[in-house]
Amino acid sequence: MILSSLIFIITLIFIIWQPKNLQIGTTAVIGAIVALVLGVVSFSDVLIVTDIVWDATLSFIGIIILSMVLDEIGFFEWCALKMAKFSNGNGFKMFVYSILLGAFVSALFANDGAALILTPILLAKMKILKLNMKSIIAFLLAGGFIADSASLPLVFSNLTNIVTANYFNIGFSEYISNMLLPFIVSVITSIVFLWILLRKDIPKQVDISLLKDPQSVLKSESLFYISWVFLGILLAGYFIGDAYDLPVSVFALGGGVLFLLIATLFKTVEPLHIIKEAPWQVVWFSIGLYIVVYGLKNAGLTEYLTIILQDLSQRGDTIAIIGTGFLSAFLSAIMNNMPTVMIMDIALQDIPNQALAYANIIGCNLGPKMTPFGSLATLLWLHVLAKNGVNISFAQYSKFGLIITPPVLLIVLLALAISF
Repeated sequence: MILSSLIFIITLIFIIWQPKNLQIGTTAVIGAIVALVLGVVSFSDVLIVTDIVWDATLSFIGIIILSMVLDEIGFFEWCALKMAKFSNGNGFKMFVYSILLGAFVSALFANDGAALILTPILLAKMKILKLNMKSIIAFLLAGGFIADSASLPLVFSNLTNIVTANYFNIGFSEYISNMLLPFIVSVITSIVFLWILLRKDIPKQVDISLLKDPQSVLKSESLFYISWVFLGILLAGYFIGDAYDLPVSVFALGGGVLFLLIATLFKTVEPLHIIKEAPWQVVWFSIGLYIVVYGLKNAGLTEYLTIILQDLSQRGDTIAIIGTGFLSAFLSAIMNNMPTVMIMDIALQDIPNQALAYANIIGCNLGPKMTPFGSLATLLWLHVLAKNGVNISFAQYSKFGLIITPPVLLIVLLALAISF
């Protein structure tokens, strides 16, 4: 356990620190190789991990490719400008609409997509509107939080969702039916608590006349309208795939590649540029870190967690759901939600209560917001902000996350208990 923990901690430190621009995926792979060489994991463990994460990883690639193409044609910028126009310059409405836009993007294009694509667009709009830095950071903090708290409704909304749904053989339709209420509650609760916490930094009125017309940012209006139809068909495809027990990645990756081809025919994107700029490091990060954490599983971590979870499961559904959710949240905050969801899924496999699998997802999606390194989406979000000249300190982020996350998490877990 000491050796496994040491490898994990050092790997995580280098992922967060990124000395000399060392990529997160490269660090995770190095950590996995060290774990393999030192015997913490075996080649058979690598195959097991790959079997667990391949669908989630391929789905992520597809969703990001689709998001990047839509971003290239002006889809998200159009949405952001429309959101601002609908607010009529009212600061409160703009704040709420920006959160709802973040929830929409997170649900359909995954939390990582929201962090990578929407953040720079919103930041650019805030600067055009000449908001002060406190107001800009308030909008960005709200957008960063909703990217994870709204990544609940669909299997592909978060990598943690895909991993857990595959692990417990939860179908697309079944997943939505159980997570719809928690998702709605999460979005509403997030808006309420974010407003309470950040309202002093939100301007009462904003001059939206500085913004350009939404239609002017579209590279191709025809392709823009086609994209809405395409998204509707793609969503229907997930339900059809569910009926035939097809992997999520068939539609996520297939849809991303197909839309890239369509956009290429419209001559609105450079396909090689999209493929080159896709965040491939996330693939290596996902697989590498999972292998490193599997070493903790081999050292007995899952056995300890199983004992705790079995005890919780005997105390009634509500206590079990809340306890499981907060345990996942705590682990995600200190060791990242990607490895946490797998460790918790393994620990839950012999406990006959599927509600706890959903509680694990909620904990792994919201809990990471308590620390800057809790989720990949947050790491990407902070990286995007730093590239654009906005630096949020560890203390500033943690203070925000520790205040807002626990109450929102508790209410969403209660909603899950009600839905079951």
